[in-house]
Amino acid sequence: MRTQSGNAGRVVVIGAGMAGARLAARVPGVTVIGEEEHAPYNRVLLAEVLAGRYEPDVIALPPAEVRRGVRAVRIDRADRVVHCDDGSVVGYGHLVLATGSNPVLPPLRGLGHTLPDGVHPFRTLDDCLALRTAARPGVRAVVIGGGLLGVSAARALAECGAQVVLAQQGEHLMERQLDAEAAGMLRGHLEGLGVEVHTECRVRGLRCTDGDTPAVRAVELADGYELAAEITVLACGVRPRTGLAQAAGLDVGKGVVVDDELRTSDPYIHAVGDCAEHRGTVYGLAGAALEQADVLAEVLAGRPARYGGTRALTRLTLRSPTASAAPVPAGPSGALDLAAFGDSRPMPGDDVIRLADATRGAYRTVVVRGDRLAGGVLFGDLAAVGTLARTWQDDDPLPADTSLLHLLTNDGGF
Repeated sequence: MRTQSGNAGRVVVIGAGMAGARLAARVPGVTVIGEEEHAPYNRVLLAEVLAGRYEPDVIALPPAEVRRGVRAVRIDRADRVVHCDDGSVVGYGHLVLATGSNPVLPPLRGLGHTLPDGVHPFRTLDDCLALRTAARPGVRAVVIGGGLLGVSAARALAECGAQVVLAQQGEHLMERQLDAEAAGMLRGHLEGLGVEVHTECRVRGLRCTDGDTPAVRAVELADGYELAAEITVLACGVRPRTGLAQAAGLDVGKGVVVDDELRTSDPYIHAVGDCAEHRGTVYGLAGAALEQADVLAEVLAGRPARYGGTRALTRLTLRSPTASAAPVPAGPSGALDLAAFGDSRPMPGDDVIRLADATRGAYRTVVVRGDRLAGGVLFGDLAAVGTLARTWQDDDPLPADTSLLHLLTNDGGF
C-alpha cells in the first residue's frame, strides 16, 4: 500500500456523531469529517429537544474540530485517502468509520425516495427541529413504530400538544426490552398523556394529496381503517451505514465487521458505533458507541486495549401526565422511569422474581440464570435498584447468602 507523505500518523474519522466526537476528544489531532452542518450533539436527548425542554445548544457535545457539511464519498485504500463531495482529498494513516446508521423507511404504499410533506424520520437534529416546527397544538400526528424511538417521539409530540396515535405492529410496546406486564404499564402511562396506542397494528400505506408536492393526510392500516394524519413519524428502526465500507471492499455483514481492537479487514481502517459489527452484534446504542471509542483511543495510542462487548442499560424517563389526563402513578420526582437490561425473557431452568406495586406504579422483575443475572425490567422508582444494575453490568456472580428478594428491594442508590 502507498500513503501520502506526512499522513502515516494521521487519524481521520468519518462521522461526527457521538462515537466520532468521543474519539476526537480522546485522540489529539484527529481530523473529523461530518456530514451534518451542526456541531456534534447527544442524539439520546433529541426527544427532549422535540418536547421543547432543551434547545439544541444544550445537547451539544464538547467542542471538536469537525469539517461540517462534508460527505465522504469514496475510500481509496491503496493510496490511503478519502475523497469528499466538496472535491477535497484527505489522506490518512489510520481511518475510523463512525458513519452511524440510517432510519429504516418501511415499504409503504405512497412512500417513495422523496418523502411527502408531513412525513418525518426521527434520527438527526434537523429531523427533530423540522418536527418541532410542525408539532403545533392540536395537530394530528401518527407515529409508526413502538420501540424506544417511537415511544420517545410519541411522548414528546404529546407534550407539544399534538393529538398523537402510536401504531405498533408487535404485540406490545418496546418488545426488545420489555415483558408484557411492563409494556402494559408503559402503555397506560402514554395513554395518560393522551397518546392513543394501537398494538398488533400493521400499516399498509400513506394517503397523500395529489400534485407536485404531495402531503400526507392519513395512514392506511391493513384492515382498511385510516388514521388521520397531518404529521407522520417513521420510527421503524435503523440500519447501519455500510455503503462506504462495502464499496471499499471491507468485510461487511450486518455492519462493518471488526475484531476486538475495532479493526476491520483492512489493518489501517477501524469502525466504531452504530455501523460496527463486533462478534456478530450491532449494538445501535450510545453506551456501546462511547465504550468502543474509548477502547479505540487506547489502541491508536499504542496501548493494550480490547473490546469485549457492551452490557448496556436502556433508560427512558417519561414526564407525569397533565392534571387533566387520567391519573397514572409516577415516581417521587414527578416522572416515570424505566430501565431494562440483558435478556428479560426466561429460558427453561431460569429463576424469575417479580415485585409489583400497582398503587405506586412500580414493577420489577429479574431473570437469574445459574449464579448470574441474565436480565430484568425495572419500572417506576429506580432509587432502590442500583446494586441490581451494577451486579448485572459487572457480570458478578450472585453471593450465595444473598436473597434475590433482597436484591430487588435493596437501596443501592441507582
